[in-house]
Amino acid sequence: MKQYPVLILLTGSSILFNACLHSNGSPASELTGEQLPPVETRAPNANYKPAFSGQTRISGVKTNTAYKVDKIASNMGQPWAVVPLPDGRLLLTFKRGYMEIRKTDGSLVKQLTGLPKVDDSGQGGLLDAAPDPSFSSNKTIYWSFSEPYGGANLMSVAKGQLNETKGTIDNPVVIFRATPALKSSLHYGSRLLFDKNGYLFVSTGERSVMEGRVQAQSLNSGLGKIFRLTKEGKPAPGNPFAGRKDAMPEVFAYGIRNSQSLDLHPVTGELWEAEFGPRGGDELNIIKAGKNYGWPVITYGIEYSGKKIGEAIQQQAGMEQPVYYWDPTLSPSGMSFYKGKDIPEWQNNLFIGGLSGQHIARLIITNNKVTGEERLLADKNERFRDVAYYNGMLFTVTDGGNLYRISKK
Repeated sequence: MKQYPVLILLTGSSILFNACLHSNGSPASELTGEQLPPVETRAPNANYKPAFSGQTRISGVKTNTAYKVDKIASNMGQPWAVVPLPDGRLLLTFKRGYMEIRKTDGSLVKQLTGLPKVDDSGQGGLLDAAPDPSFSSNKTIYWSFSEPYGGANLMSVAKGQLNETKGTIDNPVVIFRATPALKSSLHYGSRLLFDKNGYLFVSTGERSVMEGRVQAQSLNSGLGKIFRLTKEGKPAPGNPFAGRKDAMPEVFAYGIRNSQSLDLHPVTGELWEAEFGPRGGDELNIIKAGKNYGWPVITYGIEYSGKKIGEAIQQQAGMEQPVYYWDPTLSPSGMSFYKGKDIPEWQNNLFIGGLSGQHIARLIITNNKVTGEERLLADKNERFRDVAYYNGMLFTVTDGGNLYRISKK
């Protein structure tokens, strides 16, 4: 266990951040501390200019409240998601195709098997999970995975019932497939998130290969999209492209590269999303019905080879700008808003797991703009795969097979 008390000395040149309000009059995060230089000091990959001030490399901040970080489980395999269950325990998914239930002290309760076969090559495997809004009574769990399909593979969503006594997921059934299937082991997405009305948001990637990349702009393709589904995997009522012959009715938003991050803002209820850019250009977006988020037409990144992407433009009419972007990359995986008050200055802050960035990014958000950034757990030298909030605490899993709990000291 390592404790992290942080002492900030306020000087005459320090800037004191007081409690402020969102544009809708709801309280924003309160930050009292010193304004610091941006946390990113490396040179960017591209010389592109942001669309507005504060869209990248915002001022750094430091947490005042003393908090502690406990490694509560280790050598677990290859976890992909950590998901709080309504009963206060944690559901973990593992890339190889099984789940675990653990207590919030990290102790193992049960391993769960019986899921459909996954293709765990490359970035594939068992991915995210979400309990049904009525989980307490129906014990239903939803999950996403890379499914072998017709000699290729794709991202699919399934559901089944938890049988904890047997250690199985019973009656598994695939309810949605993000077609077309392609021969690629990359960019599946995906996160699952229920909204307040009981509809399921699903993010997916464009599979990385050029054949899939261009389909992020095609409404009749399941690649590079945010979907909104019923519990049966059908189009949710009110989806923006319902009734159009050239569009999948499940599509909620499009122009996505590869998203492994979704959460709802605890005050506004808006859907926030983060996605991987190529070499630079990782994005944080507010997802709105029917909007086009630009990939691969506009981007703040470049090809891994160093070449420009497309016409090398960053803005175009009819395409949404990211709220924030990173260059060099964070490689944003799972994320969560801090919904409690145990650490008051973290209230409504957003915490994003960084893979290549090897830290958790804490973002202060005011009036839907990022106003401060801090790097947490950067001393762990870990790839942070997912971050979840529960009862005043943050939980994070890493590609190294570790489970951490972050809480007030």
